[in-house]
Amino acid sequence: MLGWVAHAVTPHSHDSAGKTDTALESSSRGMRVLAISFAVLMVTAAVQAVIVVASGSVALLGDTLHNLADALTAVPLAIAFSLGRRAATRRYTYGYGRAEDLAGIIIVLLITASAALAGYEAVLRLLDPQEIRAVGWVAAAAVIGFAGNEWVARYRIKVGREIGSAALVADGLHARTDGFTSLAVLLGAGGAALGFPLADPVVGLLITIAICYVLRDAAREIYHRLMDAVDPALVDAAEDVLAGVEGVRRVESVRLRWIGHALHAEVEILVDHDMSVVRAHEVAVRAEHRLIHDLPRLRAATVHTDPDGPDGADHHAPLADHHTP
Repeated sequence: MLGWVAHAVTPHSHDSAGKTDTALESSSRGMRVLAISFAVLMVTAAVQAVIVVASGSVALLGDTLHNLADALTAVPLAIAFSLGRRAATRRYTYGYGRAEDLAGIIIVLLITASAALAGYEAVLRLLDPQEIRAVGWVAAAAVIGFAGNEWVARYRIKVGREIGSAALVADGLHARTDGFTSLAVLLGAGGAALGFPLADPVVGLLITIAICYVLRDAAREIYHRLMDAVDPALVDAAEDVLAGVEGVRRVESVRLRWIGHALHAEVEILVDHDMSVVRAHEVAVRAEHRLIHDLPRLRAATVHTDPDGPDGADHHAPLADHHTP
């Protein structure tokens, strides 16, 4: 009996059709958000670019470049969402969801480029100050930049949280930061109007610093995803769910990872060592069902059952030399 029960530890995975349909709908909503926000930000950047040429404001140039970079982040994210909808293959057995992480790296590089270019232009203008023209239009462009970014930020954050896409939420927060840097351009315009020409490049440098802070946060977010980091509260929640499943004596381990904007789980539970193979399988299926329905954005779970007892028994002795501490 013990030998049969020990082999009942064969993992069982569950990925319901409903979850798959939900994932496809989430990707479709994400694509729609990206398309609309891309159009809004491109129009915003285009209007600002015209005023940059007319005014020569380096602060507005930095803001325009940042808005353009923010709009372009929609491109790699859209490609990632599209790839994530593809079915798993024998080579990519977990599917293509991790394409979002690759898109995140591209986004970080785009933010880095915008920071470097904005800072370079601001330093040049500090060394060679120039009069700002059309100050009123510069102020108007700053307000336009704030309005466009704040609208996009609200839209991305709302939908990103609803579909569980950390990349989309982070991109929304990025847009919100862009909005506040647009308001900072007003300071440069105000300074220029009061007869302080250096106010414009100084604000340009401040905007560059703000972009660097966004870069730090975005890089940290992508690093966490690449290292399979999750919120410890999710692990606690999974353990609580499993502990409440009838037949589960103890939860041995819980491992969670994000694949795109969906969670996947691998867990080990202990069941009575006298339990039949069929009964142990039923407990595993109940545990999967509870996890998938009670843990937000969990799309699939693999449950490994181990026999609990008898005292002194080591059911994994043959594997002892293969487990690293």
